[in-house]
Amino acid sequence: MGKRLSWTWTALAGLTCTGLASGPLVAAPPEPLPADQLDWQPWGEERPANALCRGRYVMPDYRLPPPPGEKVASESDSADYGAQGETILGGEVLLRRGSAQLEAPRVRVPGSRETAFAEGPLALRDTGLLVRGEAAELSLNSDAARIDSAHYVAHEQRLRGDAVHLARLEDGRYRLTEASFTTCEPGSDLWRLVGNDILLDRERGVGTATHARLEMGKVPVFYWPWVRFPLDERRQSGFLWPMIGLSTDSLDYAQPYYWNIAPNHDATITPRWISDRGLLLGGEYRYLFRQDAGQIEGAYIADDRAAGDEASDASTLENGDARWYLDYRHAGRFDARTRYQLRYGAASDGRYFDDFGRGFGEGDTGSMPRLAQLDHRGDVWQLQARAQGYQKLDDPLLERDKPFYRLPSLTANARWRQETGFYQQWRSNATHFWRDVDEREVPIREAANGTRLHLSPATGWRFDESWGFLEPRLEWLATAYQLDYGERETERDEGLSRSVPVATLDGGLVFERELDLGGRGYRQTLEPRVNYAYVPARDQTEFPDFDTAEQAFSWNQLWSPYRFTGSDRVGDLNRVSLGLESRLLADASGRERLSVGVGQAYYLEDRTIDMAGDPDTLPDPETREMDYYRATRERSPLVTRADWQLTDHWRSRWQWLYDDHREQTESTSLALQYRADAGHVVNFGYRWQLEGFDPSLEDEDVVNYNREEYDLSFAWKASRRLDLIGRLLYDNTNDRALEQLAGVQWNDCCYGLQLVWREWIDDNDTANTIEDDLTDRGVFLRFVFKGLGGVGGEADSYFEEAIPGYRATALGRP
Repeated sequence: MGKRLSWTWTALAGLTCTGLASGPLVAAPPEPLPADQLDWQPWGEERPANALCRGRYVMPDYRLPPPPGEKVASESDSADYGAQGETILGGEVLLRRGSAQLEAPRVRVPGSRETAFAEGPLALRDTGLLVRGEAAELSLNSDAARIDSAHYVAHEQRLRGDAVHLARLEDGRYRLTEASFTTCEPGSDLWRLVGNDILLDRERGVGTATHARLEMGKVPVFYWPWVRFPLDERRQSGFLWPMIGLSTDSLDYAQPYYWNIAPNHDATITPRWISDRGLLLGGEYRYLFRQDAGQIEGAYIADDRAAGDEASDASTLENGDARWYLDYRHAGRFDARTRYQLRYGAASDGRYFDDFGRGFGEGDTGSMPRLAQLDHRGDVWQLQARAQGYQKLDDPLLERDKPFYRLPSLTANARWRQETGFYQQWRSNATHFWRDVDEREVPIREAANGTRLHLSPATGWRFDESWGFLEPRLEWLATAYQLDYGERETERDEGLSRSVPVATLDGGLVFERELDLGGRGYRQTLEPRVNYAYVPARDQTEFPDFDTAEQAFSWNQLWSPYRFTGSDRVGDLNRVSLGLESRLLADASGRERLSVGVGQAYYLEDRTIDMAGDPDTLPDPETREMDYYRATRERSPLVTRADWQLTDHWRSRWQWLYDDHREQTESTSLALQYRADAGHVVNFGYRWQLEGFDPSLEDEDVVNYNREEYDLSFAWKASRRLDLIGRLLYDNTNDRALEQLAGVQWNDCCYGLQLVWREWIDDNDTANTIEDDLTDRGVFLRFVFKGLGGVGGEADSYFEEAIPGYRATALGRP
């Protein structure tokens, strides 16, 4: 029968290794133990659907209850007391102090009671930790301990490893000699980190290793003379994995260093060597406060040896130029109703991101935003003050393409509503527009800087019942300008004003019936709608163009009196829109399964106001045939739309604009999506658009052909580990692929892999011609060793944008 001993003993307290281990090229850790000796339990039939590992680590219950205070409880089959007070426990020995428990066949405690010696095979347990070994030496008056031929498991972190010696130092740190570390399940040698001298500091959550090597299948693939790594999820300063790029004539190597300045401050410094350009130094600093957060990033190269190699003849870039970019963002709030934003971006030239980029698959960085904005949202009033602009990244940047800055822009909006259905609305904005241009080099309507005051009070009445609605509304658009043409000689008036009433009448009925389809109950609606809008023409020939564009026709335009965005143009309109919509609602839940609509606008007068603003002149039918037809047609294209939730997994959207006068399609689009519970996503898209359909485009963006495009993308979870992704965006008009993407993602128990190939067309900032288009290609590789880090940058945001509905699998800790 076991005997119970009691003394003060602290050697086992807190012996929990939760981090990495690594080792030198000559280190030889012990062979790992089989799974059944490492608390490993296969899942069996209980395996969760998203489990990547074939099992999990499960810590068994303690075999002894915790003793009171700092006492040590013990059980053994035998106890011998030798000379000079030595105690020898034999058989199945159990010692328990606090959360630590030792299991060994023999434990010897000298009479000094300063040290205990355990012979193996032994098992030392603590919360979330198992260490097995052949022999152990434990201090009884400090936390020091030493275990030979150690094999350790950290259950929660799902890591394991082996060490010739594992020692806990008196200051609480751990030193491992000739040790290994991996998050792979027992029996797998896919990767491990091996090192000769590893120091783990659990209190700080950081570890270091000297002469460390990374092995894959026990084959060394990387070596560090010294490496620092995190032991848990706390951020730690140290080098991150490098990013390497190769091309036919260049090597691109970036080595990030992460600096954990404080819990709410950090920075990443990234020296980047590009063999044909030179050394680029990049960095990012982030901060987080209780009500504010922000970051600043940028990069600088003092001597770009290839700056002018790919620049156009009109560019001022030359080899040897210094190049840089800066991007600052900050957002916060003063209280629950008042928020603010700050943003400042700048680059040395318009080609910076073309040459240096930011990441795989990133779309064109066409501008660098600049913003200072303050918002206050009250119960009635919404107030905003902002200064806004951006640097347009063209090389060279033409005078007429320079953007206007809003310095400042002040907005005050309010809305009041009465129980009788009447409401009043106030919208107002005052903005000073400015840009630094040679006024003589731009069109006259874009040559002025100036201030614009825009007021738009409105009143209306809304009658809304389940069977229908009616809403008459009257709005007054009052606009005034004070302009400055600088050195541009002109007879235009610099003080302008315009007042335009906007009257609308909108009404509709809702008819419902119960419907049984396939044994399921539905409610079907039939909703006729009529909308009348009247906006008289006003002379706007001398008005500037600060922020205005004419809108392309769509379903929403049937019911809107505004033909232009912005406030510099108010389009004349006298039209009646008729529409009919039907919806199919699941009777039990009210969920919309199908919505079908058809509508058309009938014009009672020609639309004389375009961007020129002349109410007395229509576009020339010889030189601007499409604009002339748009202004004089008696009815809009027939708009047909459908949104169909076929099943819980299939959904489709369709819109068709058909000119029944010329008997031709103006625009059509179709989107079909399949989303499975397992995570599969398949998208098919089709778009056809008549040349000149969209009047909002700038001249350089207007294509001179009918555009027909197909877009097919998918992300298929072939198994719980394997994702296949792909995309093809095809320009059928010009018989070419605009973008091709094919990739594979493997997410296993202890590692993850993303490999993607991409080819795309760069239109060289001239969408109106394909003669100067370029074909670019890229290969993206990312390899993640779970619990350790990975090689390659993240591209999840790009994949989710390219494949709608796809959610990238996180390749993080196991």
